[in-house]
Amino acid sequence: MVLMQSLSAEFEAEHPDTKLNWVMLDENTLRQRVTTDIATGGGQFDVMMIGTYEAPIWARKGWLTPLRNLPASFDSDDLIKPVREGLSYQGQLYALPFYGESSITYYRRDLFAAKGLRMPAKPTYADIETFARVLTDRAGGTYGICLRGQPGWGANVSTIATMVNAFGGRWFDENWHATINTKPWKDAVGAYVEMLKSYGPPGSSANNFNENLALFAGGHCAIWIDATVAAGILSDKRESQVASTVAFAPAPTALTENGTHTLWAWALGIAQKSKQQAKALQFVTWATSKEYVARVGQRKGWALAPPGTRYSTYRNPAYRAAAPFGDLVLQSINTVDPTHPSALPVPYTGIQYVDIPEFQGIGAAVGQIVAGILAGRTSIDAGLATAQGLADRAVQQAGYQH
Repeated sequence: MVLMQSLSAEFEAEHPDTKLNWVMLDENTLRQRVTTDIATGGGQFDVMMIGTYEAPIWARKGWLTPLRNLPASFDSDDLIKPVREGLSYQGQLYALPFYGESSITYYRRDLFAAKGLRMPAKPTYADIETFARVLTDRAGGTYGICLRGQPGWGANVSTIATMVNAFGGRWFDENWHATINTKPWKDAVGAYVEMLKSYGPPGSSANNFNENLALFAGGHCAIWIDATVAAGILSDKRESQVASTVAFAPAPTALTENGTHTLWAWALGIAQKSKQQAKALQFVTWATSKEYVARVGQRKGWALAPPGTRYSTYRNPAYRAAAPFGDLVLQSINTVDPTHPSALPVPYTGIQYVDIPEFQGIGAAVGQIVAGILAGRTSIDAGLATAQGLADRAVQQAGYQH
């Protein structure tokens, strides 16, 4: 997003009748502001940065403009299928992706070699816990593992949800009864808390993607499990002190591979109430086009080109040469199945979230509870019992249970 803003003067030069006014917010604040604005018809924003969670829900509510009149040069068939489908409702696109992502494991090749460790082709959470224990060097300022700890449904819950899936759990059963106070959740949250408490950096409960990116890029994390979008930044010598030693592996599994890696896309949607529909469409197609990807690659370096959106990016020889992680990222995105996020049947779609409007509130509350468990304010059993009750109440009140 920061790269897009830095290049947007070029869009304004090409479209002198359009002036872009940017509002940049952290992730949790962004979600609150844009959701409130579009739900109330506030009209504060013409173009909004939204994700695969919001796009179909907001489209169903009639809050977004369907993106039907895309120029032929945009080539929407080039958009990576799971990302395109995640931003569609009833087969119609409602937001255009400027980057797509799954999740993978980042690790330090040099630290592994120094301890005689080898990352498996398909690591498990048991493997990761062992490696984190061996590689923790608190005196030297290197922590065995970094994970999202900041409360939020797009923050710590994003990590916890994939761990729960890996341990064989789910959010709700087929009849929409919450399944949080169960063994898979206790196993997953237990592993998460143990790893961060024993092998994580101090203050983990304040760390989200950006904080962990800075820690890993600065040489302070041996292992980090998070979004694939970080791969380009960590491989850029200008941005990362570990560019020559970072290595990549799939996201860990446990009892199952179902739902163990995320699917997300940050995308640009146009508010139905916007009075600048034509100009907004011009901008969102410019910022998500093949030409824009090439522009970033040529101006900023191909490793920083927007990933996870277009098949053509992964066929581009310049990108492939600069992005040794490209095949793993594309494979991670292509093998995501949001309709089967658990080894058990579920009534919802979504890997690290549930595709109902009520999930924002449920996820935010569960994020706070998990942060409380991590901080030692409550036990795993008590915390998950509370989370179970609030999730059940929310779906019961919304009329989902039967």
